[in-house]
Amino acid sequence: MKKINFNQIIWVIFMVFLTGCSNLSVKDYKTEKPALILEDFFKGQVHGYGMLQNRSGKVTRRFQVVIDGRIEGDNLILDESFDWSDGEKQKRIWTIKIKGQGLYEGTAIDVVGTALGQVAGNAVNWAYSLAVPVKGSTYHIKMDDWMYLISDKVLLNVTQMSKFGLRVGTLTISMTKR
Repeated sequence: MKKINFNQIIWVIFMVFLTGCSNLSVKDYKTEKPALILEDFFKGQVHGYGMLQNRSGKVTRRFQVVIDGRIEGDNLILDESFDWSDGEKQKRIWTIKIKGQGLYEGTAIDVVGTALGQVAGNAVNWAYSLAVPVKGSTYHIKMDDWMYLISDKVLLNVTQMSKFGLRVGTLTISMTKR
């Protein structure tokens, strides 16, 4: 029987506490320019190139995505088509409710509940859980999604993915408005 190392347990608890105490706020970006208006950036077609890294930082998959966006009433519809480096093709359609004052709510077939988004200045932060299929099982992965408008045509996206408070991966995307 393997002996339990209490120092390791304390270290893990400390790291979970430390990573859960981030004080980064979207409001920190309220004066940054250019100002991000999601419905303006995503209306029309956006092309993205990205990678998925595991918790140790190794790139495990790469992808290209084409996003077709349109406004329907108070909703921004994002029709995303992914082509992954391993040959998988994936489709996700977001319905994003424009709430006003920089607030958004989003749903998609694989989003658990509702995604909550807030914009300030050139940044948006999304918080949601994504149902991710892995080898016959489905895991609910917490997504801490940050997007930064770099110029009128370029948006960078970094998403920290976690399960049980522990980081399991990072998704990075560079998006260009066409």
